[in-house]
Amino acid sequence: MTEEFHRIRRLPPYVFAEVNKAKAAARARGEDIIDLGMGNPDTPTPPHIVQKLVETVSDPRAHRYSVSRGIPGLRRALAGYYERRFNVKLDPETEVIATLGSKEGLANLASAITSPGDTILVPNPSYPIHQFGFIIAGASVRSIPATPDDEMLEALDRAVRHSVPKPTALIVNFPSNPTAYLADLDFYRKLVAFARKHEIWILSDLAYAEIYFGDKVPPSILEVPGAKDIAVEFTSLSKTYSMAGWRMGFAAGNPKLISALTRIKSYLDYGAFTPIQVAAVAALSGPQDCVAEIRDIYRKRRDVLIQGLHAAGWDVPSPEGSMFAWAPIPEQFRELGSVGFSKLLLREAGVAVAPGLGFGEHGEGFVRIGLVENTQRLRQACRSIRHFMTEHGGLAPTSQQAAPLPEEQPAHS
Repeated sequence: MTEEFHRIRRLPPYVFAEVNKAKAAARARGEDIIDLGMGNPDTPTPPHIVQKLVETVSDPRAHRYSVSRGIPGLRRALAGYYERRFNVKLDPETEVIATLGSKEGLANLASAITSPGDTILVPNPSYPIHQFGFIIAGASVRSIPATPDDEMLEALDRAVRHSVPKPTALIVNFPSNPTAYLADLDFYRKLVAFARKHEIWILSDLAYAEIYFGDKVPPSILEVPGAKDIAVEFTSLSKTYSMAGWRMGFAAGNPKLISALTRIKSYLDYGAFTPIQVAAVAALSGPQDCVAEIRDIYRKRRDVLIQGLHAAGWDVPSPEGSMFAWAPIPEQFRELGSVGFSKLLLREAGVAVAPGLGFGEHGEGFVRIGLVENTQRLRQACRSIRHFMTEHGGLAPTSQQAAPLPEEQPAHS
């Protein structure tokens, strides 16, 4: 009875726990922590969406069980979005399903299509559910490069030739979390051709489709002719409409995969609360000015953050999309690793970031910084980081600086 449960044993210790514990301890001491660690949108949901929720929630009939795969109007609205945005036609009955956020949809589809011992190809670094959804389902995960280029395609070719058993599915995520990479349609064409040739399913996470900052507009993999033969794509209202806590997402694409997800969800849930689904229809089908406004907010924050970090002596690439900057740890702190550096930055600068190791072993050497505070707070964070960098200069940090915070337990406990 003292043994851990089988599926829990397959999960590693939660990498973010140490930084979260330190953050909680600092706040308990009354310290002002600027939290850029979690991708939690802070902008308000647009008023017309909230108003539709309020209007619908007052109808007693809306409080009954809903529909697991999404009310018909919502599935039609998502199909309408794909046609407007990507020129992709979807059958709302067979090629669309509503999910409780894209994360839930990915995890449940992993359970639906995975047999124990299957090999799944996942970018590294990547959003944790991309890997652990399949690990929980009993699969073995093989890492591939996270960049949308020939390096990834060559790694896919090696994986097919050398993996036993042959890979059954591939995850892609562009604009990506945490690296902020964007893919173009030409890359997707190569990817689809490869997957069709080798009969590999593609699960595309497009949660950040509308958060981009230049002329490079993120495409959908479903724009590629023949993609629906092997691909399903997950989208979300969380970032596009600042509806993260509403938990509203979708899967669209291959009818067989949609059917598998529909069937497993029918055993697990009754769908999102009906007023939330109705409000989601208002989001997708109503005025879209709010999408551009939210995108512009993130663009301004991106510019303030990157300029401020550069002024502080921290050379961080400017992201083309997503709501994150993927920041290489400054040279003088590299030996600390991403967890140690994150804890040091929290303690001495009062700024919380996410250690790159939490996104896979190839995330080590980086931290993820979220654009989840207003520009005033981001400037404050950059001033604190500049002071922090000045204090440490070019000197290597000492073991004393890398020691655990007093309020924390050692990492191994």
